[in-house]
Amino acid sequence: MFDIVELVKTVGYVGIFAIVFAESGLFFGFFFPGDSLLFTAGLLASQGFLDFYILAPLVFAGAVLGDTVGYMFGRKVGPAIFKNEDSLFFNKKNIERTKIFYEKYGSKTIILARFVPIVRTFAPIFAGVGHMRYKTFLTYNLIGGALWGLGVTGIAYYLGSIIPNLERYLVPIVLLIIFVSLIPLALEYLAHRKNSKK
Repeated sequence: MFDIVELVKTVGYVGIFAIVFAESGLFFGFFFPGDSLLFTAGLLASQGFLDFYILAPLVFAGAVLGDTVGYMFGRKVGPAIFKNEDSLFFNKKNIERTKIFYEKYGSKTIILARFVPIVRTFAPIFAGVGHMRYKTFLTYNLIGGALWGLGVTGIAYYLGSIIPNLERYLVPIVLLIIFVSLIPLALEYLAHRKNSKK
């Protein structure tokens, strides 16, 4: 596993903003380590490597702006997205996974998807393709950006402030975060496949 602590220290505020922005709404952003990046950044802020009061607004802005760009892209390109052939940055299975979430959760997917890798990237694009009202999208986008961006970062900052040497357990914590975040995606996908065979 790559050293995410060194990644955060190297890219700094601008890099964290860029990664959150890309993962929140650009096709190629789905492979970025969103949850683990936010947790690590929050933990490093608790140790003084970053200023939490600079970090938190940047993360929130990156999440909201990234989703907005994804929405606008989906709205402009529309159905043409689904005609694309699989490539390095585009895989129809990712669109299908996002569609499954939309079928179950509707507009709330914009919030829930924040906590699910891959779906997090394609949800705003799918909202644009489906011509969700922008006012509705923006409301859920702001709520989701706050809960995910500020929530994950804030929890890590708080835990790092009260638990001595928490950074020693960063690798298992990050692996746990990745595992837990994939559970909803796996369950929804398996349920969809089961229903489609009936």
